[in-house]
Amino acid sequence: MFIKTYSSAVFGISATTIQVEVNVDIGINFHLVGLPDIAVRESHQRIKAAFRNNKLHFPGKEVTINLSPADIRKEGSVFDLPIAIGILAVTKQVKETRLSELLLLGELSLDGSIQRTKGVLAIALQAKAEGFKGLIVPVENAPEAAIVQGLEIYGVKNILEVIALLNGKSNVLPTPTIGPAAFEQLATQTNLDFAEVKGQLHVKRAFEIAAAGSHNLILVGPPGAGKSMLAKRLPTILPPMTLEEALETTKIHSVAGKKRSAGIVSQRPFRKPHHTISDIGLIGGGNFPQPGEISLAHNGVLFLDELPEYKRHVLEVLRQPLEDRAVNISRARFSIDFPANFMLVAAMNPCPCGFLNHPEKSCGCHPNTVQRYLQRVSGPLLDRIDMHIEVSPVKYTELNQSTDAESSQQIRLRILAARKLQLERYAKQSGTYANAHMNRREVEQFCQLTAEAQSILQSAMKKLGLSARAYERILKVARTIADLDASVNIATCHLSEAIQYRNLDRSN
Repeated sequence: MFIKTYSSAVFGISATTIQVEVNVDIGINFHLVGLPDIAVRESHQRIKAAFRNNKLHFPGKEVTINLSPADIRKEGSVFDLPIAIGILAVTKQVKETRLSELLLLGELSLDGSIQRTKGVLAIALQAKAEGFKGLIVPVENAPEAAIVQGLEIYGVKNILEVIALLNGKSNVLPTPTIGPAAFEQLATQTNLDFAEVKGQLHVKRAFEIAAAGSHNLILVGPPGAGKSMLAKRLPTILPPMTLEEALETTKIHSVAGKKRSAGIVSQRPFRKPHHTISDIGLIGGGNFPQPGEISLAHNGVLFLDELPEYKRHVLEVLRQPLEDRAVNISRARFSIDFPANFMLVAAMNPCPCGFLNHPEKSCGCHPNTVQRYLQRVSGPLLDRIDMHIEVSPVKYTELNQSTDAESSQQIRLRILAARKLQLERYAKQSGTYANAHMNRREVEQFCQLTAEAQSILQSAMKKLGLSARAYERILKVARTIADLDASVNIATCHLSEAIQYRNLDRSN
């Protein structure tokens, strides 16, 4: 007897449909072929115990399982359920009527319960693209899979519920899908607000500019100045996620096993890896490549606190993803691309003790020590950071003020208006939707300067000792400041403000 069921394997953030072919013949043996890993090969023992504990018949014959296509390595325990259902179908304990239109996945416990798995959203998207009518998934994964509309998603707790469902004797109903209106409500919910930040008006202004143009920025200031507090509130002023962005972000978090709650990721991610992180932990990789922190921050913010404390080679691996907004993980047998379109926010002290240029505390660091400390961050990495912001300690009078600061929602309205101008401007440009992503040709086209503005920029480059790499970054930031003012042309005031955001490029 021969039967087929269907499951799926995840590679990178994409899924591939796997046919589970079950054949029962004369003999007494169990064969599992199709390049399975150890976890897949161990399914035999889990399935036999689950059958015995639920009074199901395991055939005392030769059972051969083939996971097709056989040249793709299968990993994890997600294939337990489709293998078990295939064995039940071939022994006539389950009707095979709906097996060709449903995709099954889940790990079996010894008592027959079905455990949560990773990558369900990627699998659901692939199942819809290939014309499957529905999925049978662990009940904890059902809200995540139900994000994809047009599929029947059945969340089940144990193998007996699956059997009843396939035999038409179950009262398990498809999980309701999330509608656009419900998603928009989720996308605007947040517990943080810029109104909670006292003082720091110039830093808030810099954050507004960065968010409006999707610019990377670095904060330089003493401990306790509020660098982390400001960075955590950056996602609250970024434009709300679109449904497409939310789907892609949710897929990445699901594949990485980082989703702690059911349903869609509706808020822009904020990732803050510790400075002891490895290069693989940051960009992704491993024997079976998994997304790193830069991919988990896709469509959101990556915050690197105490930037000089990160290992030099770890920081250097950021250079290519910052340019390409994606990372390629290459191995001998395969190559996987992970998206990595994030805003980088870095923070650092001005010196090892942290009190250089502090208005009240004195710094005891030798100038050579300060120089070595700053040189831990390479020039090529700073080249990819558009804005350098000095953060000063907040005065007591500002901390004690009773007037409310501007809220995140008020700031976001101005940013949305600026982003709308950029979307219209780059409608015909491939891959560009924000000022920070302009290439050299687009900078020349959209960042034209008047003769007076050119004179100001030339004078600033000379007098302040700004590096050559600062030139293009200044133009991009000036374009964003002009957009916030709804100005078609870059005025001298816009350019002057942009110049002050290149402090770390100055010769002294």
